[in-house]
Amino acid sequence: MILEESTEVEASPREVYHFFETMAENYERWHPDHIEFRWVDADGLVSGGEAYFEERIAGKLQRKTVRFTNVDPDRYIEFKPTPRLVGLLMPHISFTIDPRPTGCELTQRIEVRTGPIGARLNRREFDAVREHMREEGENLRRILETE
Repeated sequence: MILEESTEVEASPREVYHFFETMAENYERWHPDHIEFRWVDADGLVSGGEAYFEERIAGKLQRKTVRFTNVDPDRYIEFKPTPRLVGLLMPHISFTIDPRPTGCELTQRIEVRTGPIGARLNRREFDAVREHMREEGENLRRILETE
């Protein structure tokens, strides 16, 4: 199953990518349920780099350490959780930045490995994640279009 949310942003792909490059400064203002973000290593937003973040989704605290697996500046960012079990259930999370005539489209995707029963049993949690992703897109648009 893929959880996906797209947002049109009147900002260049470079500006959107720079927002992610400077996530340590942007994380908490990006969404009110974001608590903490830090680079685990000094490499930042590069393939092989790692980051740690905390956020609340549906009132539940989520703590994740992720490794960036594919970074194409101004176009694509992909990462996956570092714990093996979590990585098996959620093999990757990505942000695709596609140019548009008036800016770009940011698409967030989270791949979740669950069968139909798991999807049904966890429907509320997945709906909460979708809502969180939608809010992140709207907030990113607001931040970049007003600066």
